[in-house]
Amino acid sequence: MKVTEKIFGYLHNGKEVKLFTFESAKGLSVSISNYGGIITSILMPDANGVAKEICAGFHSLEKYLGEHPHFGVIVGRYANRIAKGRFTINDKIYELPLNNGANHLHGGNNGFHTKLWDCRMELEDNSASLVLNYQSKHLEEGYPGNLDVTVTYRVTDDNTLHINFNAKTDKPTHINLTSHGYFNLSGFDDSIMEHKLMINANSYLETDENRIPTGTLIECYNTPLDFRHFMRLGDSILATSGGIDHCFELLNNGSIDNPAAILKHKPSGRSILIYTTQPGLQLYTGNSLDGTIKGHNETIYNKHGAVCLETQHFPDSPNQSNFPSTLLKPTEEYRHEVRYVFKTD
Repeated sequence: MKVTEKIFGYLHNGKEVKLFTFESAKGLSVSISNYGGIITSILMPDANGVAKEICAGFHSLEKYLGEHPHFGVIVGRYANRIAKGRFTINDKIYELPLNNGANHLHGGNNGFHTKLWDCRMELEDNSASLVLNYQSKHLEEGYPGNLDVTVTYRVTDDNTLHINFNAKTDKPTHINLTSHGYFNLSGFDDSIMEHKLMINANSYLETDENRIPTGTLIECYNTPLDFRHFMRLGDSILATSGGIDHCFELLNNGSIDNPAAILKHKPSGRSILIYTTQPGLQLYTGNSLDGTIKGHNETIYNKHGAVCLETQHFPDSPNQSNFPSTLLKPTEEYRHEVRYVFKTD
C-alpha cells in the first residue's frame, strides 16, 4: 500500500486542506480530503488493466468550495430529508434550516460536507487508514447536543474501501451519516444506463411529491424498482417518472456479511460490491445533473451520468415512529460500517 499526502489548497480563512491518495497493490487509487471528508477520486482498472476515473468530482479544492451536488462528501448530521426541517425530542421542538424547498436536506448548507476535519494517518503492511474527527457544537444547523464524530477510511491491497462512522453526544440528538459518492463504472465514457444493479431488498419507501416518506413500504416485486435480481438501470430509469431517488429497506438485518448491493458494467468488467450495517440504501440516478458542471478530465456531468448508492437510515426517521430510530443518547455510541469491494471480471 502506497500513500501520498499533499496540500489540496486553502480555505478562505487561510487554513490548509490536505489530500491523501491511497494506491493499492492491485491498481486501485483512492484520493480523500480532510475537507468534508470528500472522496475526490477513484481510479479503477478495467478488465484490460486500464485505470479510469469512476467517481464524479474535481481536481481542485476551489470547486468543492462552491456549489456542487455533494460529490463524494460525508453527509451529516442527517443524510437525506427531514420534513419541514423540524423534529421533537423530549417535548422540545428543534428547527433546522430549510434548504430543499420546505424541507431540510443533508444536514443543511453548512453541514459536515463544509467542515475541515482533524486528520491522522495509520499505516499497516497491506492497508492504510485516514482517521477524521470533527466536533459539532450544540445547535449547529439546529441539531441539539455537542457531537464528537470520527470517520475512518481504510483502503486495503485487495481493492477494498472500508468506512467506519462513530459518534457520541452529550444530549439526545438525531444522526444519520453517509458517504455520498457518485459512480460511473464506464469511466464516464457513457451514461449509467447500461449499468446493471442488484439490491438486496424486497421493498422501498413510498414518498410524496417532495420525496418525504409517507410511512408506507411498497413491495419491489413487479415494479420498475425490482432490483432483487440484476436489472439494467436504463430500463428502470425510463420507467420511473423523473428518474430514481428512492430508499430501499435492506434485508441485511444490520449484518455486513452479505452484499447490500452490486453495481456492474459488463463492457469494462468493473463492478462494486457494497456491504453495510445500515437498514437502508438510497438509490439516486443523477437526475439533477444537467451538464453545467465539469469535473475530472473535463468530464461534463450530464443527467444520469452517475449513480449514488447511499447507505443510511430512512429519510425523515425523526418524524416516523415506525422507522428504525436515529435517536442517539448520551449513554450510547453511534456506529456503522460500509465496505466497497472493487472487482474486475
